Amino acid sequence: MNSAIQNCNRCETPLEQGDLRCSICGQVSPADRQVNELLTIQVMRCQGCGAATAYDIEHQAPSCSFCDSVMEVETLEDPQEQTGGYLPFTIDQDEARRAMRHWLGSLGWFRPSDLKTAARLEQLKPLWWVGWVFDAESFVSWTADSNQSSRRSAWAPYAGQVDMTFDDMLVSASRGLSGAEASAIGPGCDLSTIRDEPEGANNASIEQFDLQRSQARQQIINAIQELAADRVEAQHVPGSRFRKVRVSVVLRKLITRRVSLPAWVLAYRYKGSLYRMVICGQDATRVTGSAPYSIARIVLVAGMAIAAAAMLIAAVASS
Repeated sequence: MNSAIQNCNRCETPLEQGDLRCSICGQVSPADRQVNELLTIQVMRCQGCGAATAYDIEHQAPSCSFCDSVMEVETLEDPQEQTGGYLPFTIDQDEARRAMRHWLGSLGWFRPSDLKTAARLEQLKPLWWVGWVFDAESFVSWTADSNQSSRRSAWAPYAGQVDMTFDDMLVSASRGLSGAEASAIGPGCDLSTIRDEPEGANNASIEQFDLQRSQARQQIINAIQELAADRVEAQHVPGSRFRKVRVSVVLRKLITRRVSLPAWVLAYRYKGSLYRMVICGQDATRVTGSAPYSIARIVLVAGMAIAAAAMLIAAVASS
């Protein structure tokens, strides 16, 4: 954390450069804080997948390194998020290729039998994607309907309040990876290995934080709301069934770090169609992606199910 950053004297949330008020409780920033002038930043925005990379006028790169769509220059004004460190790649290209083959062979019977051997790797690129890691203390009020003690009614109302602490929670800020992809590979990243500079992969694409600070904070707060609701459902609502879970979160001491995380982005081709995979750059078992289904096998199983149902109906009718 930058030593120049002060904490809010009400809720202890760090106040960053450009903050006139605390983003959590609204307390006015001290009058003697230095506020930097606004900076204008240019990024290259992909018109296809929405990913952003830093604009380098010397290279004049016209295509997206994630999906090869056309890039366009977009101007942003501070306050804007900037990465505070990089997690190194510990998985190399050969390990990524092996992880791809292993994953293709583990998808189950409804995939083509030759998928593992017939798939052809088209592209393998290292990527540092971006995310927020946050710690926070919170006071959560919740309400829900539960089947416990509902008596004649199907549901009974419940409510409660609980303190919650969030430590090292990762929220994706990536445009190059989907939310599902980031959620799949994020747990494989070791947040204790952060470095000041990129390490472990040559010619990697480095994604930029392209959300301005107010949007970024709102996205983090939305993620905290979802996490709090999940914890309430899992730990605090009584009964075996529940509905209408609602939470209200009061935050204190929200500390956010901006990090760049490693991933291998792969494109492979099977019988003329192109598919995408993403592998965590620090854990080759964390893999996600798309893959074809075997229509013949699906039709076979459906036919067997129909035949079995017909035999059962005939047996019932004859008895």
